[in-house]
Amino acid sequence: MEEKEQRETKLKVIVDTNVLFAPLQLRVDVFDELKKTLNRNFELILLSSVKKELESIVQTASTKTRKQAAYALTLASNCKLIENHACPRTTTDEVIVEKAKEMKAIVFTNDKHLRKRLRDINVPVVYVRQKKRLAIDGKV
Repeated sequence: MEEKEQRETKLKVIVDTNVLFAPLQLRVDVFDELKKTLNRNFELILLSSVKKELESIVQTASTKTRKQAAYALTLASNCKLIENHACPRTTTDEVIVEKAKEMKAIVFTNDKHLRKRLRDINVPVVYVRQKKRLAIDGKV
């Protein structure tokens, strides 16, 4: 019975910027793979600081990266936007760490340093492994 309840509860999955670039860079449908990997209901969460980071890339990066960031913003529209009001000196990674703890959420990122920080505080992390499949660090 407990396992059934667990399956019906939606997991919250915070999406990092680099994951939204993965479909173009790695040619992998990360959202479809996430469904297969988690095998349960989940809700994708986009923090406003991640969205701002993408919008900044669209404005300032090279032409190729701008196009990728614009596509990433299109993908991000499938996520639930959560406003976060961080201090201007606070990095996006710090915001993700705090929100993941606060929301008891999984983080979906390919950032090696962020993964280590999250692993150190027992926050589960999903990441792309071998450029084609997803793996999970931690207990979901």
